[in-house]
Amino acid sequence: MSIGNSEPGFLLVSPSLDPIACNAGAVQILTFPSTPEKIKKLNTFLTDRIRSGLVHRQSRESLEFVTEFKSGKRRYICRSFRLEAQESSGAQPTVAVLLERYASGSAALSQMSEQFALTEREKETVELLLQGLTSKEIATRMNISPNTVKAFLRLVMVKMGVSTRSGIVGRVVGNS
Repeated sequence: MSIGNSEPGFLLVSPSLDPIACNAGAVQILTFPSTPEKIKKLNTFLTDRIRSGLVHRQSRESLEFVTEFKSGKRRYICRSFRLEAQESSGAQPTVAVLLERYASGSAALSQMSEQFALTEREKETVELLLQGLTSKEIATRMNISPNTVKAFLRLVMVKMGVSTRSGIVGRVVGNS
């Protein structure tokens, strides 16, 4: 398989961050620019890659994964889902990780920002909104307060003639 394939990556990860199961898309994304065939100890390589590239922060109380992952020049949205084990099984919870290719709406966003006279910061806010980030996550990325993010989004809504965050996304995605 070539990296040109846009198959999403799926991993099932143990509490110690060892891969339990994964699909070909995940292997491809995590091993790029090499190929899985060229890696001698693939499971060890994947464990190291998960720990160094996908985990944002790990402590005894919590485990946080990154929201964006880069593989070569491609960007992926990283979503993690904690899977609780049944109490009767005694197994520890595992985490499912989904890596989806970031579909950039930058061309549509550039056109929309000109059409609606968005400022650079408003445009940046909308770009992060398109990645599925919450106001708090956008605030962290832009190094501003969540209230400032909400103010930017309100200004964008007024300029675009919509009344919701999803209305903004609909306008941008609908034009791409």
